[in-house]
Amino acid sequence: MSFEVFIEPGRAESNYWKDLWRYRELFYILSWRDIKVRYKQTVIGVVWSVLRPLLTMLIFTFIFGSVANFRATENMEYSLLVFAGLLPWQFFSTGLTEASNSLVGNERLISKVYFPRMIIPASSVITSLVDFFISLLLMFGLLAWYKTVPSVNLIFLPLFILMAFLASFGVGLWLTSLNVKFRDFKHIVPFLVQIGIYISPVAFTSGKASSIIPEKFRLLYYLNPMAGVIDGFRWCFFGDKMPLNWNGMLISLAVMIFFLLIGIRTFRKMERSFADLI
Repeated sequence: MSFEVFIEPGRAESNYWKDLWRYRELFYILSWRDIKVRYKQTVIGVVWSVLRPLLTMLIFTFIFGSVANFRATENMEYSLLVFAGLLPWQFFSTGLTEASNSLVGNERLISKVYFPRMIIPASSVITSLVDFFISLLLMFGLLAWYKTVPSVNLIFLPLFILMAFLASFGVGLWLTSLNVKFRDFKHIVPFLVQIGIYISPVAFTSGKASSIIPEKFRLLYYLNPMAGVIDGFRWCFFGDKMPLNWNGMLISLAVMIFFLLIGIRTFRKMERSFADLI
C-alpha cells in the first residue's frame, strides 16, 4: 500500500504517530537486522543467552545464598528465586543498554532518510526479547529440575513482561536522546546497570527487603520501577509463596509511566536536531 509523507511546519506532530504505523515494515527490518547482527559470526551464539543468566544465577546463589546466608521461603530453592528475579532484570538492562546506544549506532540511516526515529530504540528493545524468551525456557527447565509446579498466576506473566518493556523503553528513550548530544552518557549507562542489579530485589525478596530496609526508606525502595516488576514475576511463578505488595507495585508502575512520558517528551523535543547532532 502506497502513502505520502508530508514534512511541513505544524504537521509533524499530528502525523507522527500515524507515521509510526505506516513505517511498521521498517520496524520489522531493523529488529530482524539487529537479531542477525547479534548472532552472526559468533563462537557460541545463542548458547551465550543461556550461559549468561545461568552463570549469574550461580554466582548470586553462592555469594548471597552461601556467604550472605539469604534464603527463600520454605519449600523453595533459593536459585529459583534468584533466576526469577534475573529474568526481568536482564531483559530490562539489555534493552536499556541497546536502546541508549541505538541512535548513535544508526547515524548513517538517520542522516539520510526521514522516518520516525522512535522506531530505532523500540526495535532495539524488541530485539532483547529474543534473549528473554531463551532465558524463560531455561526457567521452565529449572522448575522441572527442582520439581516445582508454577502457580496459576502465570497467566499474568505477559502483563509484567509488558511492564519490563515499558520500563526499558521509557528510560532508553531518555538516555538515547541525551547520548546523541552528550556522548559520555554511553559510559554512564553501564555503570547505572551495574549498580541497579544490586539495588533491585534480584537476590532477595520484597519480604526480605522489608526486614533489612528501614520503614522510612521503603517508599524509596519501590521508586525503582524494576522492584515491582521483579516482585510481579515471582508472584506469577510462585503464587502465595511470594505475595505481591500491591502498594509497592502501584508506586513502581507510577514511576514507570512517569519515565515513559518523560522519555517520549525528551525524545520528541530533541528529535528534530538528531540529524545535525549525530
